[in-house]
Amino acid sequence: MAHLFIFGLGYSAKRIRAAAEGRGWTVTGTGSEAEFAFEDDRGVRAELRMASHILSSVPPGQSGDPVLERYGDALGHRWFGYLSSTGVYGDTAGAWVDESAPTGLGRRSARSEADAAWLERGARVFRLPGIYGPGRSALDRIAEGRAHRIDLPEQVFSRVHVDDIASGVVAGLEAPAGAYNLADDLPASQNAVIEEASRLLGVPAPPLLALDAAGLSPQARAFYAENRRVANGKAKRVLGWRPAFPTYREGLRAILRPTSP
Repeated sequence: MAHLFIFGLGYSAKRIRAAAEGRGWTVTGTGSEAEFAFEDDRGVRAELRMASHILSSVPPGQSGDPVLERYGDALGHRWFGYLSSTGVYGDTAGAWVDESAPTGLGRRSARSEADAAWLERGARVFRLPGIYGPGRSALDRIAEGRAHRIDLPEQVFSRVHVDDIASGVVAGLEAPAGAYNLADDLPASQNAVIEEASRLLGVPAPPLLALDAAGLSPQARAFYAENRRVANGKAKRVLGWRPAFPTYREGLRAILRPTSP
């Protein structure tokens, strides 16, 4: 039976669930809106015995990967998946990176260690850049007055629409083990994205500010400390995946004017 169990049914994983169920899969998982609480050992372990595929979207904690720590002994399945981050590559000064690039060089050491631990178990590790989609995009930040344009002309990064994450993971449900970058085709500056969102909304773009003058939180400021372009050729070649939103332009337009069912 095609039964996918997802640890951590959050923003991206809910889209994955919907995509898999659309293909006839049974999908269960943990989370505040899921069938099981993460701490429900008896229920989770019983469900794991029924599942054919396991996916984790749970980020690492201070002591390591929570899923592997608590349920690693119950994961004897032929297919594992893990939602990781392209942050494992660290800063590349704007250079392109693919799955052959070294990891563990950036500020996200815990994520890199979890990424490596899942790969060692034979997982399909989906490395994700900046995630956006309905309710979580530059359009929302502008509408809420939280958008910034920072005067860093060389800074660039990759991103991926949440629905393209879902299609990529579903495409990987029968794929070989290994790492896969799920990123769009056009790395671009954050400023370019904010300017396009402003244009679509018909409002002026926020003023251009120096990094120190923007009043960013430490987490937001850390975002600007890394600069890289993420290549997606392996996912296209091995998974047969193609992003429905190859650039932020198509993605933002679809969020603003969603297609009716």
